[in-house]
Amino acid sequence: MHYVTHLQKDRRLKKIIGHVPPFTLQKRNNIALYLSASIMSQQLSVKVADVIFRRFLALYNGKAPRPNQVLDTPFEALRSIGLSNAKTSYVQNVYRFALENGLELKKLRRMTDEEVIAYVTRIKGVGRWTAEMLLMFALQREDVFSADDLGIQTAIRNIYKLDHSNKKQFREEMLKISQKWAPYRTYACLYLWAWKDMD
Repeated sequence: MHYVTHLQKDRRLKKIIGHVPPFTLQKRNNIALYLSASIMSQQLSVKVADVIFRRFLALYNGKAPRPNQVLDTPFEALRSIGLSNAKTSYVQNVYRFALENGLELKKLRRMTDEEVIAYVTRIKGVGRWTAEMLLMFALQREDVFSADDLGIQTAIRNIYKLDHSNKKQFREEMLKISQKWAPYRTYACLYLWAWKDMD
């Protein structure tokens, strides 16, 4: 894998790489569905999130719905699959945005990372973290570093023995370390998450 050799130049990261199989980034064609699934899963276990997502698809005969189908679905019907009021609104916001502005893969692929983040965070309920996950896991962008992800912060803190009492300084040190991983910071994040799950 092209990114492994580059990331192994970082001696601390190299120790992790040997224990984790290589990654392949998957492309997702349905961006609205990806974003709504991401919103549904926030602050939930993978198992519970999966149940709710399957219930969502069941509303549309197990198929990915079109934006107008979701917007025609009564609020209470969406709520009944296990979503909070806020999450129900956010899911509707995603599909409203898709209908009014477009969330086609072709459109987003033409944008830079920061342009994608600026574009999708116009949707109420989609923050920078969700946008970064979209870049990594739906658009196959190889050089994304999610500095606000708690799992990444924990892994870097432990692997690089960083003091995190001063948040601003800790963030600067994290970003400095991550620069060494460019242009494959997405893969570095995947290794950090994998290490944290093994720990």
